[in-house]
Amino acid sequence: MKSISLHLGSGDPVLDRRLEWARAFLDKGDAAAAIELLRETLIQVPDFLAGHFLLGEACEAAGDRDAAATAYRRAAELDPEDRLGAQLRLAWLGAREGQGAMSGSYVRNLFDQYAARFDRELSVALSYRGPALLRAAIERLAPEEKFERALDLGCGTGLMGEAISNIAGEITGVDLSPAMIEVARKKNIYARLETADILEFLRRESGRYDLVLAADVFVYLHGLVPVLAEIARVSESLIVFTLETHEGEGVILRETLRYAHGEKHLRKAAENARLDFLLLEPVATRTEKGKPVEGLLAVLAARGSKFNRSGR
Repeated sequence: MKSISLHLGSGDPVLDRRLEWARAFLDKGDAAAAIELLRETLIQVPDFLAGHFLLGEACEAAGDRDAAATAYRRAAELDPEDRLGAQLRLAWLGAREGQGAMSGSYVRNLFDQYAARFDRELSVALSYRGPALLRAAIERLAPEEKFERALDLGCGTGLMGEAISNIAGEITGVDLSPAMIEVARKKNIYARLETADILEFLRRESGRYDLVLAADVFVYLHGLVPVLAEIARVSESLIVFTLETHEGEGVILRETLRYAHGEKHLRKAAENARLDFLLLEPVATRTEKGKPVEGLLAVLAARGSKFNRSGR
């Protein structure tokens, strides 16, 4: 797991350089040296947020999970917004539950930093193909369909919007990261773009959409019941998305600090929202460390809608 970069200085340039040296030690595999340097530094500046967080990473690398949890808890105390993801690290260590561990500030900070190189790194380093898979699924189920109003949840830099631009009329994009939204805006694909948490956006949205998409977005949500219920409320036709999965039940937090949802959890959330599956199949939208990431591609529709005449 890589940490997020956030420039939260100690107020002393000399001590800030110590943080850089500790990071260099850690990157070279010398966690013990990083821990020693960080502990010395934190004696002088006990409220150094970035120092406590990096100490957590170093202790984790050294195999001392208890010390890592202590450091992450201190980082969480110092930053209630949890911009670095200390609560998420605690969940990974088993020191807290996964639900509620991923803060909006963490996700925003992560993708604000990633925005400028997002498209390039996803396509080259991770062989990302989520939007292409969603577009192919739409063509299989509705090969001649043109969608009047589409909603792209977690639109990022607009990769999904680009993939559907010739089959959708008016596209609305929503993302938590202002930097990602600005990249998407420059592509001139979207009729409307909003910087917002997707669940908060859905809860206040009064419009209706005949195509709702979420390409690799639910990996940042713990449970699917609330979001599918809100999507069902605004959807008039197809709901198409990918997620990461695992063979067990419920929701787990992976080492990547993304959530993976079991198939039973997904089915329960769909049933709760009165949505039926038109398609559910295994996919891998990306490759990490040379291995495909296990996932699912789902196409759902509300009962009685155009593509789903079921009256159940």
